[in-house]
Amino acid sequence: MDWLNDLLHDDPDPQETREWIESLKAVIDHDGAQRAHQLLEGMVELTRRAGAHLPFSPTTEYINTIPPHLEPPMPGDPHLEWRIRSIIRWNAMAMVVRANRKPGSLGGHIASFASAATLYDVGFNHFWRAPSEAHPGDLIFIQGHSAPGIYARAFLEGRISESQLDHFRMEVDGRGISSYPHPWLMPDFWQAPTVSMGLGPLAAIYQARAWKYLEARGLMPKTDRKVWCFLGDGETDEPESLGAIGVAGREGLDNLIFVINCNLQRLDGPVRGNGKIIQELEGQFRGAGWNVIKCIWGSYWDPLLAKDTTGALRKIMMETVDGEYQNCKAFGGAYTREHFFGKSPETLAMVANMSDEDIWRLNRGGHDPHKVYAAYHAAMNTHGMPTVILAKTVKGYGMGAAGEALNPTHQTKKLDDDAVRAFRDRFQVPISDAQLKDGNIPFYRPDEKSPELQYMRERRAALGGYLPQRRRKSSQSLQVPPLSTFERLLKSTGEREISTTMAFVQMLNIILRDKQIGPRCVPIVADEARTFGMEGLFRQLGIYAPQGQKYKPVDADQLMFYREDAAGQVLEEGITEAGAFASWMAMATSYSVSDLPMLPFYIYYSMFGFQRIGDFAWQAGDMRARGFLLGGTAGRTTLNGEGLQHEDGHSHVQAALIPNVRSYDPTFAYEVVVLIQHGMQRMLAEQHDEYWYLTLMNENYTHPEMPAGSEEGIIKGMYLFRDAGKPKKGELRVQLMGSGTILREVIAAADLLDADFGIKADIWSCPSFTELARDGVDAERWNRFHPDAKTPRKPWVTQLLEGRQGPAIAATDYVRAFANQIREYVPMRYTVLGTDGYGRSDTRENLRRHFEVDRYHVAHAAVAALAADGKLTAKDVARAIKLYRLDPDKPNPLLA
Repeated sequence: MDWLNDLLHDDPDPQETREWIESLKAVIDHDGAQRAHQLLEGMVELTRRAGAHLPFSPTTEYINTIPPHLEPPMPGDPHLEWRIRSIIRWNAMAMVVRANRKPGSLGGHIASFASAATLYDVGFNHFWRAPSEAHPGDLIFIQGHSAPGIYARAFLEGRISESQLDHFRMEVDGRGISSYPHPWLMPDFWQAPTVSMGLGPLAAIYQARAWKYLEARGLMPKTDRKVWCFLGDGETDEPESLGAIGVAGREGLDNLIFVINCNLQRLDGPVRGNGKIIQELEGQFRGAGWNVIKCIWGSYWDPLLAKDTTGALRKIMMETVDGEYQNCKAFGGAYTREHFFGKSPETLAMVANMSDEDIWRLNRGGHDPHKVYAAYHAAMNTHGMPTVILAKTVKGYGMGAAGEALNPTHQTKKLDDDAVRAFRDRFQVPISDAQLKDGNIPFYRPDEKSPELQYMRERRAALGGYLPQRRRKSSQSLQVPPLSTFERLLKSTGEREISTTMAFVQMLNIILRDKQIGPRCVPIVADEARTFGMEGLFRQLGIYAPQGQKYKPVDADQLMFYREDAAGQVLEEGITEAGAFASWMAMATSYSVSDLPMLPFYIYYSMFGFQRIGDFAWQAGDMRARGFLLGGTAGRTTLNGEGLQHEDGHSHVQAALIPNVRSYDPTFAYEVVVLIQHGMQRMLAEQHDEYWYLTLMNENYTHPEMPAGSEEGIIKGMYLFRDAGKPKKGELRVQLMGSGTILREVIAAADLLDADFGIKADIWSCPSFTELARDGVDAERWNRFHPDAKTPRKPWVTQLLEGRQGPAIAATDYVRAFANQIREYVPMRYTVLGTDGYGRSDTRENLRRHFEVDRYHVAHAAVAALAADGKLTAKDVARAIKLYRLDPDKPNPLLA
């Protein structure tokens, strides 16, 4: 043990140290490494209690976590699996190269899947279970850039046609397949979107947690179901990738497995050229409470490591940085002999009898199916904690001089003919030179009765069927309570003042009492339940906590105390909007993932929704999520004291960018009720793939009774709230429109106009300018493509305003772009007031005056519009400015 001599070199009592180490070795030989670890932990604890400072090392040696003698034998036929893997590699490469030999610069990626092929192949052949009568199925988050390899496998399985492969990234005419995993585009195939990078890992963590939650509440039976998430080492720099690993460790999510493909390269160069990304990640995950399995070296390294009795090879492995490991693979065996093994005479002697070709063939763990199988097997059998597998691979594996381990390899989309032939030869694909003539790259699929295809079918049959596969609709549609269930909320509040937030909370309590929908309802908050008046749910439903409540809460003597429960229904996620949204997304897609439709309500400060986690909101649309987002304390002037970073004036514009989000800005309790009831009907009963966004306010005021027959208009986005009656001869008339709390300013403006100028106003409540705009676009497009139609379509807003007198004025608590969406469908002069600019702290009255959306500015805008139409004069406009004490020289609030 030469390494021991080095250790004892400066030891004050080498004999004593030698005896301790030999005793420990005896324990390992007799009782195993686990017992030795237990003894060492005890000694460390004793030493710390004595006051000694022992530095903590979160990393282990740069070798495989599972030693060769503990590797379970891999079942199946390894040679046949290599043949299948080689064919998949070929077709994945051919798909991208063929696409880029066509006009159009379609792009695509070869190198990522080339590095990860074995990681996926072992999972598909031995571990990943499809939904079946025997098992609910695992969920696989595929790394986005590896999509070509998944298509190539599905092609061999007969699930994707050659024509579809040949139209990779050519989807417009309906024949092609998507660039990355997109359920919106391939709703029967992809389960979860994983591009943009970083979205998949965070979503996977909360998906695994959602299963634990559903099991704890008895809504789903407990199984050994797993969430597998694949990501790249470069992707871990995204804050979302590692941002919630503490949640997984803290809650012991042993149904979660991360596989990080550590090919040491990002898009432009090394992930950690001057460091070691595997060691860095090991420390981060171990510190977060994960089981870490390093799969670094392939089987060809085992004899060398067995001969490394002095530790010289392990020392070099630890000291060599990733940039140098990349060079070793890029520059071949002779380079590796000189620059890696040549660092020590002992290690150089180890490879003296090996050729340069032999040295180059020394494989990395992520390319060795036996090592990968051992890692997956250990992960599957880990209990009480999540597992991360750090698999070392080579980016562009098999691409040779065209891109193997080279910095530009991520962007490689084209291979010349020599590179294609070299790829074919390396993986022994039965494609002749004649077939490759004139730049042709044929796909290859063996005969239906070939051993390869039969083997693939047998393996997938044993695992329940093919993956990935997606369930479009749940087998059960839920019966939604009728609108009459919420009748008391449709009535006037009389003199009682409440906010729309309180109206929502009251409706939620009614929903929770429904025998069918109630148990499926999941209230979600980040950390502001008390802000939204939802603290009553703590005692009523309990806050989900896997370990229950191990303490007596400080407010235990109060009516609405903080109650945690292992079967709690409320999800309070802490200060993490991204985590809360990911939790919502897991529930919102449960109908597909688990055949268990759920009804999630996530309520949050509206400013911290689409603005803060916009990419996740887009991902939810792609995933065909179904549920409610409630943007609380909404509007630029309604959350009066919080200031610039909290006051939202644009979330509705951002929501409008996602095609299957239906967004509303209701003013009154009955509007909230109609919208939520209709949304439940759409999503739970009719199973439409959409999710709903409602903004809620914290301003208290009285609420009128729902006008008869207004339901249709509320849902479509506009209805007549107050009719000024039939116009009299010579009477001036305007159409006033508004939403949210500013509708109340519009109503007040109508009274001012009547009292001060004798102008009558029809008042329109517009809960959704976005729905109105989409309806208008649809009508306009239909008319454009049906020029001979006898009856052109009219947008809803046009139908309502046609024949009405006067200009239209719209005012909202949002930027002008919100209400301006409908400008071309308004059949009269149209003026829009909005809250463009940064928010600030002040009273509601002062803020509305500052942003020029209060009753006085609405009234003034109406007078000015009538003057522009020639029905009033400039003197009337000047009188309005003076009467309402407006400052014409006030700076534009946009940049004030």
